[in-house]
Amino acid sequence: MQLTRRADRKKSMLGLRLINVFLVIFSSSAFSAATIEHWQTAKGSRVYFVPTDSLPMADIQVVFDAGSARDGSQFGLSALTAGMLDTGAGDWNAEEIAQRFENVGANFGASSSIDVATVTLRTLTDKPLFDKAIDTMRVILSNPRFAENDFQREKNRTLSALKQREESPGELANMLFYNAVYGEHPYAHPNLGLLNTVEKFTADDTKNFYKTYFTASNAIVVIIGNLSKADAEKTANDLVSDLPQGEKPAPLPNVLALTKATTQTLDFPSTQTHVLVGLTGTYRKDPDYFPLYVGNHILGGGSLVSKLFDEVREKRGLAYSASSAFMPLLKEGVFVASLQTRNDQTAQALNVLNQTLADFVKNGVTETELTATKNNIVGGFPMKFDTNKELANYVSMIGFYQMPLDYLDTFQQNIQNVTKEQIAEAFKRRVDLNLLQTVTVGKK
Repeated sequence: MQLTRRADRKKSMLGLRLINVFLVIFSSSAFSAATIEHWQTAKGSRVYFVPTDSLPMADIQVVFDAGSARDGSQFGLSALTAGMLDTGAGDWNAEEIAQRFENVGANFGASSSIDVATVTLRTLTDKPLFDKAIDTMRVILSNPRFAENDFQREKNRTLSALKQREESPGELANMLFYNAVYGEHPYAHPNLGLLNTVEKFTADDTKNFYKTYFTASNAIVVIIGNLSKADAEKTANDLVSDLPQGEKPAPLPNVLALTKATTQTLDFPSTQTHVLVGLTGTYRKDPDYFPLYVGNHILGGGSLVSKLFDEVREKRGLAYSASSAFMPLLKEGVFVASLQTRNDQTAQALNVLNQTLADFVKNGVTETELTATKNNIVGGFPMKFDTNKELANYVSMIGFYQMPLDYLDTFQQNIQNVTKEQIAEAFKRRVDLNLLQTVTVGKK
């Protein structure tokens, strides 16, 4: 298994060798016995811990409500701040930080998404190695430098990525689609930002964002691994001990309801046209989540066995693939159906996509389709968290969105409880065909 700390960091060969030796897979029975333990540190950081004894290692995440939704008008600030964390901290520069992790076989990362900024560590649990990795992570979290020369380097890398994005029809289609769905909402802009916003950033901007959001009150610590609860408590306390207390940020605004359908077409010199159709969808604690999840698996989330794939690819050969997805967030994420097709087939492919979606909303699903889909989802679910790292991602989701601690244990039963009537009602409520936002990017 190949793990990287950052795209521009050399691979930790020692860590990879050790991890490859010890990596094993959770069985579903092993996971069903796992219990998520939860408490708060003295500083108010929520902690979620799952002890495992299969691997002599631990996966740790510190999650902050500091994603791109917190950028304000400075689009891209969250992502650039996360990218700055390990460029220098305490007395160490970037290379010294990288060397400290490499010497103990650990892998470190920091990233930003729409809702959260996440700092991750994978480390062996042998005490001298573990302690050094945790100490390094603690200093990065509590005392990053945000030095001017490091900032300019990271900013220039971001600007280069943004310029390359202008050459990607898929990226441009996503940007247009999110703008169409969200308007002025904080979810509308891309995570990396825009050229005209990132160009104006200063090192102080990243420092101020860090001071505002990277606080103990705004932190969630997730620990998965071969540790005792006492070790986990000490680790969580150590990681947030030097963070300022701070405050939780104000709630995000609600997503405004769409009022009409729109169509946007961007001419782009490509051989394929990217097509996106959708609207606002569901959020993490939505009562309709499971009916929408199961229904979408039949519509377009089930890859080779979905209705969209069958109608667009198998029957007509209009695209290599066609799919749909609900992307739940703290507020309503998007529902989007998408495909890529030859430029001269765009109108036909879009018509088939819309007709398939309309038929699905009108007619719902059959019992045969529902039974097959339930078996598919339930049978494959344990594989979604068959490593400590994947389990950590799920526990982070549970922690940040404050889902029930037994969410993973009850997931399969919640899937089995879905009825075709619930799917029909949920799709009629959530997928209003009169409000679809359509984006096509390709050569006219």
